[in-house]
Amino acid sequence: MAKNQLQVLNALDVAKTQWYHFTAIVIAGMGFFTDAYDLFCISLVTKLLGRIYYHSPGDAKPGTLPPNVSAAVNGVAFCGTLAGQLFFGWLGDKMGRKRVYGMTLMLMVICSVASGLSFGHEAKGVMATLCFFRFWLGFGIGGDYPLSATIMSEYANKKTRGAFIAAVFAMQGFGILTGGIFAIIISASFKAAFPSPTYEIDPVGSTVPQADFVWRIILMFGALPAALTYYWRMKMPETARYTALVAKNAKKAAADMSKVLQVDLEAEQEKVESIQRQGKDFGLFTKQFLRRHGLHLLGTTSTWFLLDIAFYSQNLFQKDIFSAIGWIPAAKTMSALEEVYKIARAQTLIALCSTVPGYWFTVALIDKMGRFAIQLMGFFFMTVFMFALAIPYNHWTHKENRIGFVVMYSLTFFFANFGPNATTFVVPAEIFPARLRSTCHGISAAAGKAGAIVGAFGFLYAAQSQDKSKVDKGYPTGIGVKNSLIVLGVVNFLGMLFTFLVPESKGKSLEEMSGENEEEESPSEESRQQARTVPV
Repeated sequence: MAKNQLQVLNALDVAKTQWYHFTAIVIAGMGFFTDAYDLFCISLVTKLLGRIYYHSPGDAKPGTLPPNVSAAVNGVAFCGTLAGQLFFGWLGDKMGRKRVYGMTLMLMVICSVASGLSFGHEAKGVMATLCFFRFWLGFGIGGDYPLSATIMSEYANKKTRGAFIAAVFAMQGFGILTGGIFAIIISASFKAAFPSPTYEIDPVGSTVPQADFVWRIILMFGALPAALTYYWRMKMPETARYTALVAKNAKKAAADMSKVLQVDLEAEQEKVESIQRQGKDFGLFTKQFLRRHGLHLLGTTSTWFLLDIAFYSQNLFQKDIFSAIGWIPAAKTMSALEEVYKIARAQTLIALCSTVPGYWFTVALIDKMGRFAIQLMGFFFMTVFMFALAIPYNHWTHKENRIGFVVMYSLTFFFANFGPNATTFVVPAEIFPARLRSTCHGISAAAGKAGAIVGAFGFLYAAQSQDKSKVDKGYPTGIGVKNSLIVLGVVNFLGMLFTFLVPESKGKSLEEMSGENEEEESPSEESRQQARTVPV
């Protein structure tokens, strides 16, 4: 019960919102800003890569990346992210949140720059180098998920903890938005400096040699925000929950948090040792964990997996969907730089009107409505809007209905972010024990990235055009955009069902959710109670 709670942890739970809360949000949030920028900026330049490296002289159509290369370029970072989430999540519980935090950031800085410097004598060499560095970039990004969430949850008070963790994740929206804005600026600048005719007029001249710098600059820019936050991350003290409950050093936990909270706190080493003697140090692969948290872990992994199939499919391939409905003109009517500009403009508009507002609706309401209600509502409306787009799909392809399609499509992003895309990040950081919190969050996030990989690779093949010219060139036939949207609607409906496995953590302390502050009765006390029930 709460009487077994350490004073230092109780002080964090009841602390009023202070400056250090906002500092922690910015420091952890800038990592997520970088994560989102790095993961999604590749979709802005995929078509440009096809024009530069896969155009055959004399071909009547702009060059495009072959399906296997496009899938690799778009999806390889997710493979790295999945591995990083599992590895750094585990390492964060073994070595501490702070020490591992710096490793992930430096890896992201180095690999962002290296991605832009991808080299090779021919197209295959450049793409192979790019995929190699993006895998390790994803590996670093993967570590940011469990560590950012865990650090923020362990610093926050219980009254506004959901909003603080959601605010860290909401920086992802600004990362996506910045990616679009930066791509607009770079493509417009190069277009003005190096004007070129449209592809219809001059297939070769429409892609100026300087276009090769555009995608490289866009990818390398992701290193800047990560590098700027490294110093501040290293200044943050280790979280009191890790120091006291995992490292068993109550004195250091009290000293660190006394400086942060600016109050005097008692060390209570005896109470830490008492908690340790209660035998609650069970591991991940034990019956106790399965009994206490097995269904919770199933709930967090399954909902995140299903959500990311839909969310990343929509984000990575929205350019293909917009092209299919005619919102982005045919490639042959534009120069290479103009195409980058229009794709970036479309992504920026979606981010500005739906993605970013959705995140901040969650921040504002998560501690009022609760995690469960927001996640259920989000999955429900995503399901509704997906089917509303898919079933009358032919209606939306008519020119006069395109605005309606974009509005409906934007609403699916809004309810993803004012819904499961935020809550699946928040809940795993709240419901598991401190010694397994980073590990379990990493497992849940890795399940999400497995869904992203399914979306990145699966949707690309599913949405392939079935026209004969592409089939003759060896492109696989797909099920088309319409049926892909139907599949995503079914996926969202399943996410709604699995949400019922996830507990509500609103207003409860982390130890109350994990059971770490429950004082178990000793055998002698237990036997005395039983003796009282035996008739004389």
